[in-house]
Amino acid sequence: MNKKDVYVSLEFTPNPNTLKYVVSSQLLDRGAANFTDMASAEKRSPLAVKLLGIAGVSGVMIGRNFVTVTKTEEGDWDAVHQNASSLIEKHLASDEPVLIGEDVAKEGQSETERQIIEILDQEIRPAVAMDGGDITFERYDDGIVYLHLQGACAGCPGATMTLKMGVENRLREAIPEIREVVAI
Repeated sequence: MNKKDVYVSLEFTPNPNTLKYVVSSQLLDRGAANFTDMASAEKRSPLAVKLLGIAGVSGVMIGRNFVTVTKTEEGDWDAVHQNASSLIEKHLASDEPVLIGEDVAKEGQSETERQIIEILDQEIRPAVAMDGGDITFERYDDGIVYLHLQGACAGCPGATMTLKMGVENRLREAIPEIREVVAI
């Protein structure tokens, strides 16, 4: 497919303040990048800078083949959607990068941390990506797993249930020393 032939389709997410834009090309090799302020976007993503510049947009997450856009409570979905869809298409048809640099894996992880990350990467993250979200590992400390909820997961009414009933149960099943999973 020619880089200029970009297709963007809209999907709704369980979070009423987040829309998912699925694109016809791969944006990232793995993982996701989350931006909730202009300062972090300016360092890493020209696309996120453009999207955060739309009135009413409070967050952007870039995944493997999608972009989620989160609006403020006051934001107007019609205006946000029209601008976001157009900006995504134009940006992807240009020669500008989506993301600058790669996330570096943390060194010195314990065996338990490696197990947690493996379960998240292989089982949990692909499932939440289907709804336009992502869950990333922050740290493990004394039986408690700390995770970041991003994209459609951040602020979603169902996120607590997903975290406790899904993620926590799966991690505790595989790693009995885990007592709790906490979103930060």
